[in-house]
Amino acid sequence: MRYSILDRAIAVAGLSESEVLRSVVDHARSAEERGFERFLVAEHHGVPGIPGSQPTVLASAIAASTSRIRVGTGGIMLPSYQPLIVAEQIGVLEALFPGRIDAGIGSSIGFTRPVRTALRQDDVEAVKSRFTDDLEELLSYLSGDAAITARPQNHLRTPVWLLANFRSLLIAAKYGLGVIVGGPSLVDRSKPIHDGLKMYREQFRPSAFWQEPTAIAAINVAVADDASSARDLLLPQVWAEVKSRSTGAFDHLLPVADLDETTLTSQERARVADGLDLAIHGTPEQVRGQLRDLQQFTGVDEVLVTGDMGDYEGRARSEQLLVEL
Repeated sequence: MRYSILDRAIAVAGLSESEVLRSVVDHARSAEERGFERFLVAEHHGVPGIPGSQPTVLASAIAASTSRIRVGTGGIMLPSYQPLIVAEQIGVLEALFPGRIDAGIGSSIGFTRPVRTALRQDDVEAVKSRFTDDLEELLSYLSGDAAITARPQNHLRTPVWLLANFRSLLIAAKYGLGVIVGGPSLVDRSKPIHDGLKMYREQFRPSAFWQEPTAIAAINVAVADDASSARDLLLPQVWAEVKSRSTGAFDHLLPVADLDETTLTSQERARVADGLDLAIHGTPEQVRGQLRDLQQFTGVDEVLVTGDMGDYEGRARSEQLLVEL
């Protein structure tokens, strides 16, 4: 099994936004030293608590601070841009760091109505309906088949991944793209994601980007010397995610000791419990078994670790234990 990391640059209590972004670069250096396959960064616009808004800019800083690990986006949200701009961003990264860039492309729109307005996404259905056409246009720029040339020219050098749900798995198969699949369905053994991956592999059309269907499973993972400590590594992120559903803001990741369960509603407490249940965490032996089950369910041979942790020392220990499995 290969392991990679997605760092969403989530704010941590006591750190400025600048310090959080710099910590992401430090995280990438550590990931390279530990032998992780790739290091991806995410895109969130106007979300309080998440300073990671421009993944291509952050990826450039990371690639410049490392030498071997693959670096990329997880992903660029195509509805927020013109396809030509995205092709140019990818082309610049590839030209500066040849052979080390991964282009993850997503279809998500703004988190809240004001953000969608700022991104010119008020007509949600129209934005969503354009995605396949915009993706096709983007791929034409990367392949050099468009009416104009995106510069620097990419010449199909950069692997393209689609952040995939059931529908986009079929889109990825049509265009011959790799996929990154995530979410609760990976742990609760959801039939749609299982069937979607099966159809993706059956319907995959080889392309200049990928000759064979290629999938990565993205999931929260925490490993510690005891199960309780592993759970505690993930709890602040799960807590912040649950609160964000009602506030529209992603709270700074707090130490576990500062999380007061009495401030949660009964529904929020249930969601926190569900969030932890739908992650992989435990001792090395427990996590090894959970990852084996995940591999059997999805057929993937690479896991993208997505658990954001405010306890940086605990995260470092978790990642070291993971690569030693």
